[in-house]
Amino acid sequence: MALFGFASGLPFALFLGTLYAWLSEAGVDLETMGVFSLIGLAYAFQFLWSPVLDRVNLPGLKRLGRRKQWIVPAQVLLGIILVTMAGLDPAASLGWFSLLAAIGAFASATQDIAINAWRIDIADEDAPIEILSTVYQMGFRLASLVGGALGLIIAARIGWPQTYLFMGAVLLVIGIAGLFAPDTLANRASGEQEEDRAALTRPGQLLPRVRNLALLAVGLLWAWALGTVGLFMARSMTALPENRPDPTAFTATYGPLIVVATIVLPALIAAWLVKLQRDGRHVVAAGQEPDGGNTVANHLYRALIMPLVEFVGRMEWSLVLILALVLTYRICDAIWGTFAYPFYLGELQYSNDEVAVASKFFGVGAIMLGLALGGWLLTVLGRMPTLTLGAVLAAATNLLYADLAVGGARMQAVSDATGFTWAVLQFPGGSERLARLMITIGMENLAVGIAGAAYVAWLSSIVAKGHSAVQYALLASLTLLVGTLGRGALGQMIERQGYYEVFLFVTWIGGLAIVLCILEWIREARAGRRAGIVAPDRAATD
Repeated sequence: MALFGFASGLPFALFLGTLYAWLSEAGVDLETMGVFSLIGLAYAFQFLWSPVLDRVNLPGLKRLGRRKQWIVPAQVLLGIILVTMAGLDPAASLGWFSLLAAIGAFASATQDIAINAWRIDIADEDAPIEILSTVYQMGFRLASLVGGALGLIIAARIGWPQTYLFMGAVLLVIGIAGLFAPDTLANRASGEQEEDRAALTRPGQLLPRVRNLALLAVGLLWAWALGTVGLFMARSMTALPENRPDPTAFTATYGPLIVVATIVLPALIAAWLVKLQRDGRHVVAAGQEPDGGNTVANHLYRALIMPLVEFVGRMEWSLVLILALVLTYRICDAIWGTFAYPFYLGELQYSNDEVAVASKFFGVGAIMLGLALGGWLLTVLGRMPTLTLGAVLAAATNLLYADLAVGGARMQAVSDATGFTWAVLQFPGGSERLARLMITIGMENLAVGIAGAAYVAWLSSIVAKGHSAVQYALLASLTLLVGTLGRGALGQMIERQGYYEVFLFVTWIGGLAIVLCILEWIREARAGRRAGIVAPDRAATD
């Protein structure tokens, strides 16, 4: 899991971070670099092709396992792409360079879908989902540091081609090591599909015409979403600079619509199907000659509709609470990243070096410590207490930044009282104001680590193993909606009211997440009692 987490985080850092530093040194203009940023859409909309990973076996690779047949080839492909990019001059071979980067981002996003599903599928008593989720995030964060700040340092000494060659070799090695990772049985996917085929013809199951109607509706919605993203990418890559669409405007306008079309409306359709089945309407009657329906339509129904029907049917009205919690729990992290550097560099007037030390090195270390602490709390306190504690800490740390926004007197007092200021002053370039920034970022990142460990463990626990790729990808994608809508509104608030008022406002939003965590805690406790267990765990939600 640590290797897979590292393999997931490294391409993300290389394609969406340090790649732009290489392009800048190569003399590539900002307009072209803006087009390169579009590869980030592969990560934002990865759920659009997640059903494929749940239902399709790759020819000749099925023996690797249900998830490894996607993970290992993706890692090897990423390694080859990075090694190939190392042999190109970005300025002279910009077309090939951009094509490789786009394919790499798509392979990386596909790998992420499969790794998230692998983590959920492989979890058991010896390797519980809480520990696997924590270790995954630690590997991801470590890779972000290696591919980000450390990548810049290495490139300054040996050059960008050699740096990407080294990173590609690392992914190739992880791909080879992945061959030895455990996975679900090689024939499990086909066995499940056979079971699904038989299940569709049993008494009480929906009639083919109803299934096909639902499939048509959801298929049109997903086709529109795929077509919209594909058309935008094509126009951005082929149009003249003055005619290219604005990526920010596209994400702000179409991002929420795509989420509604691919998640909200299909969920309502799934709820309708569940109600029909429970009411016994339009279902196969006992003794009725079974009609299996069209084979292709059934295959698409199992891939696209069944994960939604299973989730809605299992959660019922609790789905409203779950979606509300997903939308609010990580809202601070989803929005704040855009404004962090303007706050540090512009508002507080810190230097680039000071921010790099406090945020990239000390901050990443604090996140790693927070993840480790969060993993330990998950084993000691349990999933829901840790999730609630993470929400409390994440909300409270906004008050630390609010203090910085009005001078940071309280944070300076904390730094002085704990001896942290003295420790920072022992290093060259250390200062009281740097110590104040470092301890604030450190405390906030510690809370982010605890909350992140609990959140991913909780999100992984509420999806079904048989449909883990689709359900997890869909739920995780809702963060896109929060970040898209929230950044614009928050930017306007900062311009009009200042950072201090915004930090107080975000603290109140964090308070809403705390209330939702408590309600979800109560729901899971009740579900556990109904299932006859004291503490709800994965068995209570499967």
